[in-house]
Amino acid sequence: MYRSDKTNGHTLTITDLRESDSATYMFRFITDQTRGKYFGSPGVTLSVTDLQVKVTTTLLSTTLTCSTTCTLTDNPNPTYIWYRNSKIVQEDSSPSYTFYFKTEDRFYCAVKGINSPAVYGPKNTSVSVSPSGEIVEGSSVTLTCSSDANPPVDKYTWYKITYKKMSMRHSGQSYTIHNISSEDREGYYCEALNIIGREHIPVHIHVTSVFPWVPVVGVGAVLTAGALLLTIYCTLKRRSTGGSDTTADTQNVRDSPSDTAPQIDAEPSDYENWSKPPQDLDSDTDPQIDAEPSDYENWREPQKNLN
Repeated sequence: MYRSDKTNGHTLTITDLRESDSATYMFRFITDQTRGKYFGSPGVTLSVTDLQVKVTTTLLSTTLTCSTTCTLTDNPNPTYIWYRNSKIVQEDSSPSYTFYFKTEDRFYCAVKGINSPAVYGPKNTSVSVSPSGEIVEGSSVTLTCSSDANPPVDKYTWYKITYKKMSMRHSGQSYTIHNISSEDREGYYCEALNIIGREHIPVHIHVTSVFPWVPVVGVGAVLTAGALLLTIYCTLKRRSTGGSDTTADTQNVRDSPSDTAPQIDAEPSDYENWSKPPQDLDSDTDPQIDAEPSDYENWREPQKNLN
């Protein structure tokens, strides 16, 4: 804002000063005279610095230190106020604040109403897949991880979970998978890490088969072949056991008792002229008896039953 006053001179006031306002400023005025242009060279150099938060870590703790190159106030021991997620956690003459373990919280310091930029762990982490869309099996795909963090992310790490076991696959912001397969659809994770904290994000890749109909045809062929083999087996089994089954069925019919007398389909007149068929006495050979001559020496005709 520029102001002109004949008594107090000319004044330039900059409000809401930013670091980007750092520059060299010169005053110039123009008169109605020839070559009546004048500059206030060499001008005034303005250097604007913000409160800075320096981060140092140990194995278990993290220490934040509020610092600046400017003289903050006339008081040589100003009060530093520390905020954690916009809540005051410390007011002290010491510019340092310590917390333990990694966290996703945001921290910033303030002195006499001047706030430092916030420091925080990775957040809003995302992964881009190139090429996008569906990836055909056997091709290559590149995964790129990005995250918002202050200080910036120190390290990106890629992990793959297989059978509930996580193994590191690559270190770096981008990771290329060659000869991708259907097993690579899920299980990949990107980890973004800085001095404040870390964040994990899962990755899903749309992997498609070169011949998507092959699994369907394969299953159908297996089922058809199985049914055919089962039919052939049953047919051969029936043929190999068919004779014995028939004999067994016939024997069962012979040996099984009958609850009713056999029925003969005949009329009474069919029995009037019936006579016992004569025995065939003519034989070409005599009956053979397996016996020795001594078996006949003491042979006697059995007695007749007179009763």
